[in-house]
Amino acid sequence: MEGARRARVEGATPAQLYATLVGGVLVIAGIIGFFYSSSFGSPGEVDDVFGILAVNAWHNIFHIVTGGIGLLAVGYAARQYALYLGILYLVLTAWGFIIGSGDSILGFIPVNTEDNFLHLILGLLGVGAAYATPVEGARPATAT
Repeated sequence: MEGARRARVEGATPAQLYATLVGGVLVIAGIIGFFYSSSFGSPGEVDDVFGILAVNAWHNIFHIVTGGIGLLAVGYAARQYALYLGILYLVLTAWGFIIGSGDSILGFIPVNTEDNFLHLILGLLGVGAAYATPVEGARPATAT
């Protein structure tokens, strides 16, 4: 059993690793976030997880949903998940930096500077993992 598990990890693509690790962390972060703020509203009561990342219930649900999708996508759509989540987080990064620390995306998802840098890292890693993973069915180039 251990050998089979090790073989799966060793054969995992960068996108599968991203979907597994980032997906799992986002789900856990979303759950932990509810211990800090479970307030719905515009943006309602906002609290900082570990004194760093601004959250409310909407932010927590966003993390749980996007992380859950990653965990579901590991086996069949990890590359697409990594690419699209990476792009989404890069858009959120730009949006967050434009509106500034302490404001809310769409009026109800709070962000601060620390969130923006975390979103930037997740976005770059996602796009990088997607491009480091070969496209299914693509044939390698041959020298002529």
